[in-house]
Amino acid sequence: MKQQFASDNYAGMCPEATHWFMQANASGHQPGYGEDIWTQRSTDRIRELFQTDCDVYFVFNGTAANSLALAAMCQSYHSVICTPVAHIETDECGGPEFFSNGSKLLVAEAESPSARLGKLTPDAVEQLVTKRSDIHYPKPKVVSLTQATELGTVYTVEEVRAISAIAKRRKLKLHMDGARFANAVAALGCHPSEITWRAGVDVLCFGGTKNGLPIGEAVVFFDRALSEDFAYRVKQAGQLASKMRFISAPWVGLLENDVWLRNARHANAMAQRLYEAIRDIPGVQVLHPPQVNSVFAQLPAPVIERLYAKGWKFYQFIAGGGCRLMCAWDTTAEAVDAFAADLRQLCQD
Repeated sequence: MKQQFASDNYAGMCPEATHWFMQANASGHQPGYGEDIWTQRSTDRIRELFQTDCDVYFVFNGTAANSLALAAMCQSYHSVICTPVAHIETDECGGPEFFSNGSKLLVAEAESPSARLGKLTPDAVEQLVTKRSDIHYPKPKVVSLTQATELGTVYTVEEVRAISAIAKRRKLKLHMDGARFANAVAALGCHPSEITWRAGVDVLCFGGTKNGLPIGEAVVFFDRALSEDFAYRVKQAGQLASKMRFISAPWVGLLENDVWLRNARHANAMAQRLYEAIRDIPGVQVLHPPQVNSVFAQLPAPVIERLYAKGWKFYQFIAGGGCRLMCAWDTTAEAVDAFAADLRQLCQD
């Protein structure tokens, strides 16, 4: 089956993750529920990666990671500040509200240049925090950033620090949805710690599934006080894997020799290649140059239908009707060139 551009979830396991998955399977009987050697090894490697003594928990998917992390940071009468395009707002079926027993999502403005690129700003956070302070309003408690954003843009270290400064001044916690955290780090060229706890992030949901793992995200608590009883939340939510080693062992493969970063760099490079190949096609309007592994473009409606008819798959419901073209760790130059060639031909017909 040919490669597609609908989602980086379409890609399978990278070889390194597959190797350690099979090693875990060949290691005989191992204790369950995270007491195995592979979970210890992978959590130690995450602590080494971030150069700090953080608490690490593995869950099956990103919705659970975000929802349970936010529930640990909020009471039911609190609220979470996010962008209008945040995954927690648009694509998690009320999971954050459900697992927090009702914490409200406060959606920031959508019209500033930063907001149109999927980003929160210090001013947007301040506006929501100071909007009301009476007891009838859900008290703001958390700021949630997505890194990289749902529109394929990246917060710089300085931008995260600025939002963190507002959050700390207003006694808010800072959550980072890092479903594509690896791609952001690859784009920024910074150390992972610089964009997280050193910049004021309290909890990171570190995505692995979109970067070459078969399944599983890591919830990383830099503020370890917030992780009190988190294991119970994971269990109650049905996210505690009995054979945890099959989630955690592939992380060893991803973290060894910076495979996670290599995979992300490749995906980003393929998006750049795609951008260069389609940016000048008549009728195609690329919404902004790619920063990570996605290209967002407005395509003529008849062309979209004909691309679908040719068997290409991509999403339109993200980015205000634009088409999202997503590259993965295994996207080939040949797949990029084939899609670009079909798009060019259809736009010329």
